[in-house]
Formats: sequence, C-alpha cells, structure tokens
Amino acid sequence: MKARYLLDTNILSEPLRPRPNNRVMKGLRRHEGRLVTASVVWHELLYGSCRLPDSMKRKAIEKYLNEVVGATIPILPYDGAAAAWHASERARLANAGKMPPFVDGQIAAIASVNDLVLVTANVEDYRAFGGIDLENWRQ
Repeated sequence: MKARYLLDTNILSEPLRPRPNNRVMKGLRRHEGRLVTASVVWHELLYGSCRLPDSMKRKAIEKYLNEVVGATIPILPYDGAAAAWHASERARLANAGKMPPFVDGQIAAIASVNDLVLVTANVEDYRAFGGIDLENWRQ
C-alpha cells in the first residue's frame, strides 16, 4: 500500500494520552499501512522522551516509540528536495512578513515533496505554507 498521510508529533503522541481522542485513534487504525512520519517529528518524540526522568512513564513512552512508531511507521528524511522546497517557501513567507517555526517548515516540506497529506492537530501552524494538504483527525 502506498503512503498517504504524514503524521505530526501531536497525532503520533495521541495514543499516549490518558484519554486518547477517539477520532485520532480511529484514523490511525483505518489508515494503517498508509502512514509515515518525518525525521524531525521522530526527533521531537525522542527528545521529549529523553527529557523525562527515569520512570515508568518514560519506559512506557520509550516502549511505544520503539515497538509501535519506530517498528511500524516509516520515517522520511529531510533531504535535498525537502530543503529546496523549504527554502523557497521560507523566502516567500519571509517576504510576506511571516516567519513560521523552522521545524514546521521542515515537516511541511517533507509532506509536500512526498505528495502526502499532513495530519496535525495544529492546522493553523501550517496553513501559510503553499501546496500542502492538511487534515485534523481530532475534529
């Protein structure tokens, strides 16, 4: 099956919430096998885990990241094509007086150059970027 959806950090971390959003969980199940994420999202997830003190919570998060996310969801790189798209969009937005966070641009670039729908709970963070499809599975 061909990848269709690039998952943002807030979507991949949803299963770890005490009461996960049913719509997000349904989307994760329904589109299994068509999901990918970005290397910078993977970094955000690992960084968040590494910052926690040694605890049961950290162990549970590490287990989820290693046995679920890392084992079943391909991680796409921020490569030359993504960097070129990002540079162009960043310049366009800067000229318009907008400066979205650098990492959001990287995520948007990886989605765009791989022709993927970016799934995020923070749709507004990505709206300024041109040519990307967005979905919010929480709504």
